[in-house]
Amino acid sequence: MSATYDAVVAGHLCLDIIPQLSGTRPGQFEKMFLPGRLLEVGPVTLSTGGVVSNTGLALNRLGITTQLMGKIGDDLFGRAVKQIVGSYIKREPHSRASSRVSSHVNSPRNSPGSRSGSQVPDLVGGITVDKTTSTSYTIIISPPGQDRMFLHCPGANDTLEADDVCYDLVSNARLFHFGYPTTMKRMYEQNGAQLVELFRRAKGTGVTTSLDVSFPDQTSAAGRADWVNILGSTLPHVDLFLPNIEETLYMLHRRIYEELCQAAGGHSFLPLVSPQLLSDVSRGLLNMGAKIVALKLGDRGLYVRTAGRSAIASIGPARPSEPAAWADKELWGPCFKVNVVGTTGAGDATVAGFLSALLRDMSPEAALTAAVAVGACNVEAADALGGLRTWDETLRRVESGWARHKLRLDAPGWQFDESHHLWTAKGDTA
Repeated sequence: MSATYDAVVAGHLCLDIIPQLSGTRPGQFEKMFLPGRLLEVGPVTLSTGGVVSNTGLALNRLGITTQLMGKIGDDLFGRAVKQIVGSYIKREPHSRASSRVSSHVNSPRNSPGSRSGSQVPDLVGGITVDKTTSTSYTIIISPPGQDRMFLHCPGANDTLEADDVCYDLVSNARLFHFGYPTTMKRMYEQNGAQLVELFRRAKGTGVTTSLDVSFPDQTSAAGRADWVNILGSTLPHVDLFLPNIEETLYMLHRRIYEELCQAAGGHSFLPLVSPQLLSDVSRGLLNMGAKIVALKLGDRGLYVRTAGRSAIASIGPARPSEPAAWADKELWGPCFKVNVVGTTGAGDATVAGFLSALLRDMSPEAALTAAVAVGACNVEAADALGGLRTWDETLRRVESGWARHKLRLDAPGWQFDESHHLWTAKGDTA
């Protein structure tokens, strides 16, 4: 397959509004953020958010030829989104054409997934401007030393459906990555019919497919959706599934999720996640149809599980040249040590690092290391993209002896691989 793009990244796209809270002492935010109180903050950072921006522009920064695909409104926030995305395109030197985001402009009337008549949206670089809705935005409250809180308006993302994807562009890529159906109404209503159709049609082009999700609002229709059924119907068309463990347990193993939350007593339950739990969950995801599963674990790193050789060989044009090297793997890698400024987009950056390594035909061990390295660079800035480095700069940092957090696993069948600085399970894990 001769590909025009290494990757197409589609799905959730929004404007992130991030007030600077570094002047707030760690642990004091809840005491100060009260009704009737004036809380002085620093300047605001405006950046694009969602998987289209966070993973798509991160791939661009890492040297991957990327086409963005999402939906915004014809409003002030939409113009800000286009301006910010455009600024990243312009930052790339012309001599590095292979590492720029594509500025391809599609005619909606000539695209197989477009609408007709007066409803035809404009497409700018694969991003649809819909005049009938508003641009999605998120206010991100990220106090020092605490996880983030979000105030989110879904806007145009709620209207995105399978017909909004231009499959001509997808067919000209090696990899199609879609993110956050959990925050897009058309993707989870009617038992995820649009999500299933989108991935069925994307996979039908022959491309390697990849899916990421976000934690659904537990009080909303997304939180009450039947994700066991939705993912059960979608994952047979998905090659790579790259969620975090919290959202995976919430959507697919609610009882375990609630038990861990209770055991953690209001704190993060990540320290309670065991190798056996990850093995059980990932085995279930492989049985549902995924070929490569990567579970993000916050400050405890990244866990990767892969299917057998024939399954890896079947994933499409992004498949490794030596499928046997990727087959039947079970790996867990620790994070690198950094000064954490903000965690916005950390998971998306981690995914971008993993996909970049896969597209460069690296080993699964190297892909895991690249993933946590890019994620670590991400958290050194308040926004999703400010801390990212080029691919070569990131690898040089890893090779320089960059210190990692300790990760101790006392579990049968696991051993530490000194050469790759990660844990691996012994034997066939399929």
